[in-house]
Amino acid sequence: MKPESAKFIEQANICIARAETMMTVHLHEDAARAAYFASFHVAQAYIFERTEKTSKSHKGVQTEFFRLSKDDARVDHDLRRFLSQSYEFKSVADYFMGGEAGTSEQEAADAIATAKRFIEHFSSLV
Repeated sequence: MKPESAKFIEQANICIARAETMMTVHLHEDAARAAYFASFHVAQAYIFERTEKTSKSHKGVQTEFFRLSKDDARVDHDLRRFLSQSYEFKSVADYFMGGEAGTSEQEAADAIATAKRFIEHFSSLV
């Protein structure tokens, strides 16, 4: 594994640890957002291992990740969709306005659990 990829994976693990901490104080939107970022950083590692470059934009990372992983027989194709699906959590946390929570406790817990699986699966492919 290239040192740059290792740093992306390290950052993913930091994000998922933060997400778990956020859950303990009921910051569900922020926890789900952190789960997305954990997956985002692992996707950056996956990209870097194959191209030695990565995009910093969300759309750029998602596009390149899907392009590179679509024909990889080792990839869990259901799990790879989590990256784009979980972007919604970032949007809710960043832009949600209103009195009621935009992300439920269960949604955040599910996002964290899926992000952990994403990290484990795609880190093993880096």
